[in-house]
Amino acid sequence: MLARTRSQLIAENRLHSPPYSYYDKWMNDLFRGKDVKIIHSDVYYVRAALENRTGLIYSLPVVEKMMREAGWDR
Repeated sequence: MLARTRSQLIAENRLHSPPYSYYDKWMNDLFRGKDVKIIHSDVYYVRAALENRTGLIYSLPVVEKMMREAGWDR
């Protein structure tokens, strides 16, 4: 499924894991000295706006892809 509701993600215990959240992965990768691709803050703001309007949470890579297809370039 492309998008989930917050309650669905909580029930599946996936709200704080990729592709919906990358914080833990980034911290582990930074600790191990690996390269980290940090998603631009604009993507988080757009995802929050989408959730407010639709009630669905899209994964961060999906939101970033949609934004690039719409002409966003960072």
